[in-house]
Amino acid sequence: MRRWRTLVLLPLLALTTLVAGQAPPARWSEARANTWYAAQPWLVGANYIPRDAINELEMWQAATFNPTEIDQELGWAQAIGMNTMRVFLHDLLWQQDAPGFQRRLDTFLTIAARHHIRPLFVLFDSCWEPFPKLGPQHPPIPGVHNSGWVQSPGLAVLADAAQYPRLEAYVKGVIGAFANDPRVLGWDLWNEPDNGPDAKLKDKNHYVEILLPQVFAWARSQHPSQPLTSGLFHDDWSPKDHLTPTERIQLDQSDVLTFHNYGWPESFEKHVKELQPYHRPILCTEYMARSHGSTFDTILPLALQYHVAAINWGLVNGKTQTNLPWDSWQRPYVTDQPPIWFHDVFYGDGRPYRQREIDLIRSLTSQANAKK
Repeated sequence: MRRWRTLVLLPLLALTTLVAGQAPPARWSEARANTWYAAQPWLVGANYIPRDAINELEMWQAATFNPTEIDQELGWAQAIGMNTMRVFLHDLLWQQDAPGFQRRLDTFLTIAARHHIRPLFVLFDSCWEPFPKLGPQHPPIPGVHNSGWVQSPGLAVLADAAQYPRLEAYVKGVIGAFANDPRVLGWDLWNEPDNGPDAKLKDKNHYVEILLPQVFAWARSQHPSQPLTSGLFHDDWSPKDHLTPTERIQLDQSDVLTFHNYGWPESFEKHVKELQPYHRPILCTEYMARSHGSTFDTILPLALQYHVAAINWGLVNGKTQTNLPWDSWQRPYVTDQPPIWFHDVFYGDGRPYRQREIDLIRSLTSQANAKK
């Protein structure tokens, strides 16, 4: 029954648009996307969550939102030349308290602007815990990487078309509130949407393929002055027939192209070259896993060479414990620590994990943006 309700939703939405007599806003042209990108500095930053938040709910809920800590940490980022942050939101925050959430977003943007940082906001995410809950979040699981991150929407919502009007209100509400705000860099509508299937929803990607185009349409209906995107994260995105249905939606709908790469520099360069034939700006919105060969030393010079934005995972080590590697899911680092941090740039007190990395980031960003 749920699948039938979901499948009929798209025709109903199309009928509503026809009745209203309004054509959906168009994707940005290549020219508009490239003109926008030419006006930006070289974009360098991190995927950001404060050190005292285990996930996006704890970051943004009124009881745990911490502007003082955010101000301090974004100051550290500014000091090394970073000018953007990729920041995750959550649909439950809008459901819980839309006016309050909007005020906290505005507070965050005011702090970020003070540090000359323009965030790329992420609205949905297909990774990790599939049944998110509002309220106090559980403490970190000792020795485990990112042990409290939550999906948005949760699987029960994703599979229930009756919930889609609530998701539509969230997308339109958040983007509509900041659609012409120069403090916002852009909108990453869905993080790794086809990261699945999930054991609790075997046909998860089926629902994603239905909902993702609607999310783009809802976002475009607000006529944002900032670009829309959704990042690719599989292995090969050259213009060939083997692209997944979700990847085709991402490539066909994104104003600017974004991707993730945690591999060696040869892998990073390969992905950049696969995306160049699409003739749109390219932003890497996740990279830097030291023990996997993805480091600031190897990737950041390549990103500068190809004029690709570079947003690494993790700014400050904290409750997400993303300094621990992915294999901690199978073997928690409780009695010993990995020989090298996986993600993150700073300790919780602001000390750099590696001063050489700090010097490199500062040097390359200064060199690139001095020409702007």
